[in-house]
Amino acid sequence: MEEFSSLMHGFAVILTPTNIGLMFVGIILGVLIGVLPGLGGANGVAILLPLTFTMPPTTAIVMLSCIYWGALFGGAITSILFNIPGEPWSVATTFDGYPMAQRGKAGQALTAAFTSSFIGAFVAVVMITFLAPLVAKFALKFGAPEFFAVYLLTFCSFVGMGKGSPFKILVSMALGFALAAVGMDTVTGQLRMTFGQPELMRGFDFLIAVIGLFGIGEILTSMEEGLQFSGKAARINPKVVWETWKELPKYWVTSIRSSLVGIWMGITPGGATPASFMSYGLAKKMSKSGSKFGTGEIEGVIAPETAAHAAGTSALLPMLALGIPGSPTAAVLLGGLLIWGLQPGPLLFVEQKDFVWGLIASMYLGNVVGLIVVLSTVPLFASILRIPFSIIAPVIIVICAIGAYTVHNAMLDIWFMLGFGVIGYVFKKLNYPLAPMVLALVLGDKAEDSFRQAMLSSQGEISIMWSNGLVGSITTLALLMLFWPLISKALAVVRPPKPKEFSESQPVD
Repeated sequence: MEEFSSLMHGFAVILTPTNIGLMFVGIILGVLIGVLPGLGGANGVAILLPLTFTMPPTTAIVMLSCIYWGALFGGAITSILFNIPGEPWSVATTFDGYPMAQRGKAGQALTAAFTSSFIGAFVAVVMITFLAPLVAKFALKFGAPEFFAVYLLTFCSFVGMGKGSPFKILVSMALGFALAAVGMDTVTGQLRMTFGQPELMRGFDFLIAVIGLFGIGEILTSMEEGLQFSGKAARINPKVVWETWKELPKYWVTSIRSSLVGIWMGITPGGATPASFMSYGLAKKMSKSGSKFGTGEIEGVIAPETAAHAAGTSALLPMLALGIPGSPTAAVLLGGLLIWGLQPGPLLFVEQKDFVWGLIASMYLGNVVGLIVVLSTVPLFASILRIPFSIIAPVIIVICAIGAYTVHNAMLDIWFMLGFGVIGYVFKKLNYPLAPMVLALVLGDKAEDSFRQAMLSSQGEISIMWSNGLVGSITTLALLMLFWPLISKALAVVRPPKPKEFSESQPVD
């Protein structure tokens, strides 16, 4: 009941004409970001973050979070109509969504995708409503060793549970740590790796890095590939929506399973993209029509969209309760909170109650508003993709440059942005992940501060990381995550081979 009353207070905070208007604006901008390849949830929020500096924190986070929801919705439009994933987590949606559009069922596929996205996000928001205060109260027991152990668990999880090469993840993360160390040492006040350049005293702003890595890097990749937009037209009318909604309850097991997968991958540093692929794979394996997946099965659209939205939404739980982002977009939002003078973590629920519960309430309303907007504006956003990419790409680059310049009103930041764009392009060409670098850039200095404080309090004894049950269990779990690829290979070697199966037609000695 305490959480319910706090949620009602949150609705009272955000139900103002200004907030409602910005909610619609945020959703529309987010859908546009999701529709245009080259932008993305993290980059869209990063570009528009400077526009919110003059707003109250609650109003600003409502708009930015709605941009996030809109981007999650928008990625499905291009995946289904044009077979172009607007977002990485929309790749799995193309497997069955685009074949449905080719068969003239684009409206049904889009309705199923949007509704499933709504369900996944709603389940995750309910989870956040009731679990976030409990996680925050538990986190009040944390000191410097515990916080470093949690940061270590975050980084180790990326290495051990990541989909790609652990070596590439480590390289990406190490570069992020190196960039985070540039500037003034927060413990001693000494300058590090500034090379006599006064502009580097403030270090590399994460916002500049994100705009370059995600925006410019993606544009460079798209320009090289000669991306062209072509696809099927789509129109959603009430009859199609109603008929699709009557069919969706048959797949309630898939929706629940996908929501749980998404929530788990959102709270851990898995993210929406692995969640969508994992959910699609489970649905294909467990469905009665699994052999037809890839030919236009509606269940193949429901599973990844539900999981992606559940993961994208639940990634905000560790950010609010622990100050640890569960996704690159959550990392950008974390940076926004710090800029506004808010410190994410357990005390945020005590010191900034209006802000926290206003944000959670905006998740409910933003999800509903997003569903209404995308169902009514699909033809409009689909027509945008018929504009030549040669026109859209320069517009995106100009938007990125404006976003980078407004951070510190410095021309040097635009050059930094372009430099990060080249890094992002090279990383994509070499198949190196960007998310570990972004998270290391945002959390690197915090993890370093916590570690050094723990070492100062223990006089250099590393045993403080096992000084009590809480920090010891988290540290041990982190090390298990780090070495999980090696452990899994060792288990595969030790495990005895399965006995060979003989068919009846084979002779047996």
